[in-house]
Order: sequence, then structure tokens, then C-alpha cells
Amino acid sequence: MTATTLPRLAVTAGEPAGVGPELVARLAASDLQADLVAITDRQLLSRAAAAAGVTLHIDDDTGQRIGSRAPGHIRVQHVPLGTVETWGHPDPRNARHVLDMLAAAADGCAVGEFDAVVTGPVQKSSINESGIAFSGHTEFFAERAGVDVVMMLASPELRVTLVTTHLPLSAVPAAVTATRIERTLRIVARVLVQDFRLTHPRIAVLGLNPHAGEGGHMGREELDTIIPLLDRLRGEGMILLGPLPADTAFVPAMRQHYDAVLAMYHDQALPVLKSEAFDRTVNVTLGLPYIRTSVDHGTALDLAGTGRADPASLFAATRLAIDLARHRATP
Repeated sequence: MTATTLPRLAVTAGEPAGVGPELVARLAASDLQADLVAITDRQLLSRAAAAAGVTLHIDDDTGQRIGSRAPGHIRVQHVPLGTVETWGHPDPRNARHVLDMLAAAADGCAVGEFDAVVTGPVQKSSINESGIAFSGHTEFFAERAGVDVVMMLASPELRVTLVTTHLPLSAVPAAVTATRIERTLRIVARVLVQDFRLTHPRIAVLGLNPHAGEGGHMGREELDTIIPLLDRLRGEGMILLGPLPADTAFVPAMRQHYDAVLAMYHDQALPVLKSEAFDRTVNVTLGLPYIRTSVDHGTALDLAGTGRADPASLFAATRLAIDLARHRATP
């Protein structure tokens, strides 16, 4: 990307039987100034556009960067379906199509063909039913790049990162180790500087237990693990608040003191974020050698093919990808 060319974004359409393809069509119809390259089946995108009542001009992607994009225009890297989609009914025969889309986007970003990837929602169960083990986008991209990553959920008002993600609650305490917390904090701090352009990022760290352990009366993880680690990292210059009780960390008076929150487990913080900004929340994978953002919702199979799916989250994910790509391209 240069000063005269648009950020070039790979946009994967996700599960063919879900709302992803029609959301991509709605994105293409917008006036967002990005070089949008849909990685999907070309005919699927045409059918989805028709279902959404959107007129698209679809061209094959040449790889050449562009300086402007008219609403309704999008280029496509064609990844063929295994079988024609049936709205609302994922077919495991399309699992390879979904994974090939993700591989094309990841590999294109890795070699600089794209400035970022924006992903639509996938149906993990359908991929696993095909006989291919798949735990999610985040894990797929991390494994392909060979790096450690962190999940961030970001809205205009709040950024939340996680030490553990999709674990049973019973498995969380054993997974909240000093090593894991430190690795996560270092990735978060680095990306807040590099991509979000925060010179001195302030990170609020939540305790694991109610009331952050209340001095050991409600658990010793804070005393034995979290506090010693935070003290050591503060000695290196990191600006860390906490450990904070999760039940008061998100009140308005506290939010002005930090730029991001590190939660110990999935449901400790995400209900707060989603309850106030569900349609504006973006999933960002931190730690990849490229920018990856995603919608923060599922495939919405009940809405697929109706044209009623709300594109707000995909728009938010695309806007954030544009901003982060521009930040990374600017010395």
C-alpha cells in the first residue's frame, strides 16, 4: 500500500450456507474506500447478492493495486464450492472450500499480497463433521503462521483481551499460569503500540477470583501468581493496573484509566462488551505477522438467504482493518 493506493483487503465469505456471503455483497455495495478482494466462489457471491437485493459488478482479481473503488464493485479470487449451497443448511462437502479460502487469505497476507484479512463467520461443526479437525479461525491462522496469538474483542468504547479462550470453566484455574499471562501481556502491549498507535499503553488486568481474591480469602491465584508477575513487568516499564475485581473494572470511572483489559477467561469480560456494543464489536487476532479482523457473530443460519442479516459487524471489522493497515504502513 502506498499513499496513492487503497488498503488491499482479503475478505473471506465464511460458511456458504450462512449469512457471510450476503454480508460480503452488502460490504461491496458500500462506499468504504478499500480494495476489497472477496475470496469465495464467484457464483455463490452472485447468488448471495441477488438474495440481498444488491447489484454487484464482480471482476476477477488481477493482483494489481487500485487507487479508488466505486460502490458495488468487488474483485474475486475464485475458490470453488464442493457443492451448491442450501441456505441455512451447512454441508460438510463444503468444508474444504472454507479452509481453502482461509489458506488463500493467510498465504496472501504472508507474502504481502494483501494488507489485511477480514473474515466472515464459519460453521465449525460442519467442518469437523467432514472429518477435518478445526477449532476456529484464530487457531487456524496461528498454526499456519507458526506464532502465538491473543484474541481481542474491540468496540469503539472498549478493548478486551483474554488469557484463556474456549475452555471449560473447570479448566481455567490450571491454565492461568504466570507464563501464559506474561506471554499474553507482551503480545497485547506490543500490538497496542504497533497497530493502535498507543505510545504508552495502559492495560487493566482482572483477577481470577471474585473481588480479585480479597486478600487470599477467596482464592490465592492473585497473591501467588498474578501480583508477583505484574510487579515484575511493571519493573520493566509496563503500565499495568490490577489485579482488578471484574465486577467494578468496567464502570465508567475506571475506563478512563486504561486502554485495554486483560481478562482471565472468556465469560469474565465478553458479556459486558457484547451487551453494550454487539453490532460494533470486532474480533482481532493479535500476534500474527499480518492484520486479521473478523465479525463477532456466528453464521445466523436462520437469516441466511433472506437479505435481512445486519452487516454492521462486518462493516466495523473492515473499518478497523483499514485503520490498522494504514497505521502499520505509516512509519
